Amino acid sequence: MRALLFALMLMSMTAFAGEPKFAPVAPGHVIDWPKDSGAHPPYRTEWWYATGWLETAEHQPLGFQITFFRSNTGKKHGKSAFDPSQLVIAHAALSDPAYGRLAHDQNIARQGFGLAYAKEGNTDVKLDAWRMSRAAHGSYTVIADAAGFALHLTFTPTQPPMFQGEGGYSRKGPSPEQASYYYSEPQLKVTGSVVRPSASGKESAGVAVTGRAWLDHEWSSTLLPSDAAGWDWLGANLDDGSALMAFKVRARDGHSVWAHAALRDRDGRTRQFGPGDVEFTPEREWRSPRTNTTYPVAMNLRVGGMRWRLTPLIDDQELDSRDSTGALYWEGAVTLDGDGGKGRGYLELTGYAKTIEIEKR
Repeated sequence: MRALLFALMLMSMTAFAGEPKFAPVAPGHVIDWPKDSGAHPPYRTEWWYATGWLETAEHQPLGFQITFFRSNTGKKHGKSAFDPSQLVIAHAALSDPAYGRLAHDQNIARQGFGLAYAKEGNTDVKLDAWRMSRAAHGSYTVIADAAGFALHLTFTPTQPPMFQGEGGYSRKGPSPEQASYYYSEPQLKVTGSVVRPSASGKESAGVAVTGRAWLDHEWSSTLLPSDAAGWDWLGANLDDGSALMAFKVRARDGHSVWAHAALRDRDGRTRQFGPGDVEFTPEREWRSPRTNTTYPVAMNLRVGGMRWRLTPLIDDQELDSRDSTGALYWEGAVTLDGDGGKGRGYLELTGYAKTIEIEKR
């Protein structure tokens, strides 16, 4: 799940009002790895989403996020070199305590001319100078030369993929069709360099970094429940090698429409947790000085009998993508501390600025 899911689906509904038909998500599907790491054009929405914690040689912490989206617009591909049936969107962000707030950039284009694409069969997505590609041996190369900062990173897997839900079929609501195909690659070893944002506006030199990352890949065609207002989502690498994913889809009054969590221990055993076993409880709020939106940036998370406190690297990790998709949300690096162990991850908070109305079909 990503914050732009609401906006991308809204764009599709606005433009095509009841047509066309997209490939369905259904239980029983077996993810074909690594072929399914590539694009799935018949589905309405798809994203490759990488987050992580980095450290400079001086042991300064940084958080990063880069996401590529593919959206099936429903239009037919004619004779043009551009493919109007597929839209590619990219977002990148860097959280730097020295900078004091989130630096972020975004881009959007129709697929075509080799400038923007999402290829099938293996991860290879590109938008102008931004690219995420997977080598045959499994490592990823990520390049994003953004406005005011840059990411040049390599992700090396240390664990097999983590198939979310029932073998990759991940429910997002009480109805079976409210679902996605979803897998994660946690505990990715990161090496590379970043250009950090500068408060003075002067161009900064690249610095070497190491760290750990989490990669999500999801594709879906179905709307979320009609009463969904937003969600809280967490992906976290725990210090002992475990991996934790948890989310809650919130209704307009704040109650949980659906929730799920998965915890894979360091020995590879995975436990799944249903709606009654997952609880996000706000502990401290932060108000954005730019949008006046209030976000619960410090949270308490309960998964089964385990509890964690989530603490942000910095409070100001609000991402404003209204220029490309209309989404406004908080997405940032957090630490985890609790009886379930310590770790680092990313927390995403959507629907706090404005509930996007999802029309009923």
